[in-house]
Amino acid sequence: MRDKTSFDAVEPLVRVSVTEQVFEALHSRILSLELPPKAKLSEADVSKQLNVSRQSVRDAFYRLSVLGFLVIRPQRATIVSQISANEVYRARYIRTAIEIENIRQACKVMGPGDWNALQSIIEQQEAAINAGENELFHELDNAFHHAICDRAGVPYAWDAIQENKVHTDRVRFLSLAFSAQDSLSDHIAILDGLRARDVDAATAAVRTHLSRIEGAIAQLREQNHEWFDDQ
Repeated sequence: MRDKTSFDAVEPLVRVSVTEQVFEALHSRILSLELPPKAKLSEADVSKQLNVSRQSVRDAFYRLSVLGFLVIRPQRATIVSQISANEVYRARYIRTAIEIENIRQACKVMGPGDWNALQSIIEQQEAAINAGENELFHELDNAFHHAICDRAGVPYAWDAIQENKVHTDRVRFLSLAFSAQDSLSDHIAILDGLRARDVDAATAAVRTHLSRIEGAIAQLREQNHEWFDDQ
């Protein structure tokens, strides 16, 4: 397993802080496992490779550590955290509770325009699968659930989901290699339930969709045991 990865220099962007750019660059690489669990990171190395100040890197490291993606060890190399199955299960439990309420509300208030918007996302996901674009599929998966929150009139629910889903994002992204088609089918089933205003069918589809992460963890642990925290 490699300890370091290379980065392209950050280009200054208007209205976007350097720290934010560093954060996004590292977050993307951690999510995609380009920086796998237990990979070592150095403030000095990242600062040099991105051509930014060490303070910007330090601030980005801190933000990532708060999210649980990095473990900062004074006087030692910072490392990418292992995936905690317990945290993933906790996040999935909380997210399921929120999404079930979202779906109940969505069944009451959504109409043809909302259903068509979700259908468009599903079609884009299907195209992403055919093109082998897992990162785009992952983004569209988030967009699907975000759209349900917004169109159900509970946009603040997405904020709560985001706070908890950081622990599941790496597992979700990794599992797309073998579960993207199942995820797409789940979205179709959710939309079918919404269109029929069938609360039971829609909520059942959500439960199935979110519970798939348990099987994903089992498969990924078997393939890459060292990526997971056994505690």
